[in-house]
Amino acid sequence: MDFKNLLIETAAGVATLTVNRPESLNALNSEVLTELASALYQLEYDPAVRAVVLTGAGEKAFVAGADIKEMAAMSSFEGHQFALKGQHVMMAMEKMKTPVIAVVNGFALGGGLELALACDFIYASARAKLGFPEVTLGVIPGFGGTQNLARLIGKSKANELIFTGKMITAEKALAWGIVNEVFPPEELLPQAKETAAAIAGAGPLGVAYAKNAIANGLNMTKEDGFRYEASLFGVLFSTSDQKEGMGAFVEKRKAEFKGR
Repeated sequence: MDFKNLLIETAAGVATLTVNRPESLNALNSEVLTELASALYQLEYDPAVRAVVLTGAGEKAFVAGADIKEMAAMSSFEGHQFALKGQHVMMAMEKMKTPVIAVVNGFALGGGLELALACDFIYASARAKLGFPEVTLGVIPGFGGTQNLARLIGKSKANELIFTGKMITAEKALAWGIVNEVFPPEELLPQAKETAAAIAGAGPLGVAYAKNAIANGLNMTKEDGFRYEASLFGVLFSTSDQKEGMGAFVEKRKAEFKGR
């Protein structure tokens, strides 16, 4: 499928998904959100894709936010519908079985930071800037930002970032636990692809079930989470991938996983 605002390249099990609106700092409008929903569905069910790297075109921005020009004239009803549309994309990314790494190469503001937070983890360029400027526009984050950030770094730090609307550096985002690692700009994408390749080389069912266990376990008591983990662990013993992975280990050869 061809997209107007997205680029997709796939190699060796890793898909690179690029938001391609550099003239608008890759801002998210309704059209981009519709395309992202379609692209995520396509990538999740493509057997050739076992990990996704998500980034933005150009050197200035990952995604600088939602499209303010589009939002400025919205009614209350339209604003609500726009938020629901953005949240649908974020939830689709969080729930897809294929891991997604956000590669924040520049500004990740507002909806852009929400998009990054919906990924499984974030790598950032040393020159990246992150923040939620929505309160300076008279609104709040609407694509899940208030919920995901507080769950990730705690209420107090989330309050500070969202209430002030300020931007923080990649290093501060690292210290706060928003991003996993910070790299020089020229090393960022290669490092992310190297990590994605490691994920792509693992058992895809194991990775998908691990993602499921972590995400759902966070909404359970620890005791229920343990039980849920054990149930998924047991189910995997009915798969060909488990037989292949453990057989390859015993036979001292490289496993050839099929995802079934």
